[in-house]
Amino acid sequence: MNIFKDKTFMKGMLAIAVPVAIQNLISSSVNMIDTLMISSLGQASIAAVGLANQVFFLYILITFGINSGSSIFIAQFWGKEDIPSIKKVMGLAITLSTIAGTIFTAAAFFFPTQIMSVLIKEPEVIKLGAEYLRIVSLSYTITAVSFAFSISLRTTGRPNVPLKVSIISFLTNTVLNYIFIFGHLGFEPMGVKGAAIGTLIARIVEIILILYAIYGTKSILAASVKELMSWHKDFLKKYIETTYPVVITEGFWALGQVLYAMAYARIGEEATAAVQLTNTIQNLFFVVVRGLANACNIMVGAKIGGGDEKVAYDYAIRFIFLSTISGLALGIIMALTPDIVLKLFRGLDPSLYETSRALLIVLGITFVIRVYNTIAIVGVLRAGGDTKIAMRIDLGTVWLIGVPLAFIGALVLKLPIHQLVLLVTLEEVVKALVGIPIIKSGKWIKNLT
Repeated sequence: MNIFKDKTFMKGMLAIAVPVAIQNLISSSVNMIDTLMISSLGQASIAAVGLANQVFFLYILITFGINSGSSIFIAQFWGKEDIPSIKKVMGLAITLSTIAGTIFTAAAFFFPTQIMSVLIKEPEVIKLGAEYLRIVSLSYTITAVSFAFSISLRTTGRPNVPLKVSIISFLTNTVLNYIFIFGHLGFEPMGVKGAAIGTLIARIVEIILILYAIYGTKSILAASVKELMSWHKDFLKKYIETTYPVVITEGFWALGQVLYAMAYARIGEEATAAVQLTNTIQNLFFVVVRGLANACNIMVGAKIGGGDEKVAYDYAIRFIFLSTISGLALGIIMALTPDIVLKLFRGLDPSLYETSRALLIVLGITFVIRVYNTIAIVGVLRAGGDTKIAMRIDLGTVWLIGVPLAFIGALVLKLPIHQLVLLVTLEEVVKALVGIPIIKSGKWIKNLT
């Protein structure tokens, strides 16, 4: 497989993957800095913010499902240079994301204590998490609309715009968190409330810049309200048929992850804090994978839309090869460097440090299998338009294997957190074994245009 000598493939892949990877690095760095700052407030604060963000995690993955489904159409329409249809798809994505955002904002704003009480039983964690959740919920809809526009920009060849906006959002969030959490420039220290306010303001700045980049420069995505809402019955039917499996997949997959968090929380506050710390670190390693997944989705989708199915299949195999090699290398680094990374988090309780260290080693050892599944399902199967088989694989493994194992391990076997996470990874192994023959068959390639 002579991947690196194919200049057309490499140029296209790097042009998309690098800006997306950098943008994800910045986004993950925001979470890292938030966690670094909050870690000085104690493990109750770490656990509170981590669990409160499970609500955002569930919501953002539903909107990711909406926009990921939309990007399948946008990539294929982009291959056909059908701009009016791209605007229709973008309008649908914004509308559905806004509806979801309104529902989640109302729930988190009016019932934050009740939501936190479902996730964990420690009173201090519930109190701190509710304070954070009520404020940060106001950013949900803003984030979703920004997300919809950003994915449309990436898919139509302008990944540098969301990247630049992310850099500004990152700097805004970091500075405001420093001011509000610890109390600088005349402000009183606000703790976790300060982190929520900093996030909210950064999201507002982000959407303003995204809208200016699209409408201020009169880009091809600068659609009027009429163009965004110009759906007809057949178009809407095809959109829903293709997109609903992605939305269901992301929504129920995210709900599964929330249940994982609930299972981990049954072990205790320390286990919850360790998961929050290590997930933040793992996300930094995952930025390359997200870049490759986005590039795969766009490039494979565009080839299918342009009628070149043979090249689309070839590209898919190349991306799987690249992701597997990348995942193996990054996983080894993660497993061998836990002490170096954890030194960034000052003032950790010795017990929390050791728990996080063991968990990082497990995450590093199993990293390659998660990387493979991300590219195979999010990058390949969805780009090809076979969203239903992707849904069956994802949800079947999470709900029939992962979630039951999480609660059995936590409540019956009473495993320490690193052993429990290793047990739950069996879900990823089964997912890969089921997905490999499906991808090799090539039957996932479906032209939707």
